[in-house]
Amino acid sequence: MDDKPVNGRSGWKQDPAGVRNNILAVAMAEFAANGLSGARIDDISAKTNTSKRMIYYYFGDKERLYGRVLEEAYREVRAGEQELELDHLPPVEALKLLAEFTFDHHSRHPDFIRIVMIENIHHGAYLERSELIRLLNAGAIQKLEAICRRGREIGLFRDDVTPLQLHWHISAMSFFNVSNSATFSRIFGTDLFRADGQEALKKQMVEMVVGLALKPERRLRC
Repeated sequence: MDDKPVNGRSGWKQDPAGVRNNILAVAMAEFAANGLSGARIDDISAKTNTSKRMIYYYFGDKERLYGRVLEEAYREVRAGEQELELDHLPPVEALKLLAEFTFDHHSRHPDFIRIVMIENIHHGAYLERSELIRLLNAGAIQKLEAICRRGREIGLFRDDVTPLQLHWHISAMSFFNVSNSATFSRIFGTDLFRADGQEALKKQMVEMVVGLALKPERRLRC
């Protein structure tokens, strides 16, 4: 039986959390590259620091491993949002920072985008099974609700633009920037995907989102 040691010893006994994290990182790349149907436990095992037996021990089977990878992908982006400490910022600055973070996170984590694309191919079936993902993403909307509430209280933000709509716009532009980069660049060239092009797109996205949230009479002042 495949029983590959970790760092030359039975490392899973000394560091089970490290072994699980290693499996999830490798599995993320494999699922992102090959999809749920194309990824193979044998290939994942070969690239980890542990054995196929330990993958089954920790995660049960390929579908449950995929579900955990999906949860980890969402956990990471939401954890990054938590670190922003937006509650202490003025609402416009908080919204800008959140939009910038989302754009940068998605650019730096193309596997997150691919995993979400794959889950859409499966019509969100595995995501729907996860209570954790629902809680994580509810927290994302709650952050925007707090920003919008503070913005409305001081007369800056519109009443008819919802936090969910703002989340959609931020996610849509940040997601498309990665998901369609290959086709877009082959059709129209790579200018927008160079460093200066990406900075310009991020700035424009932030301006559009903030402009949407602000009352019309407040846009020129901010």
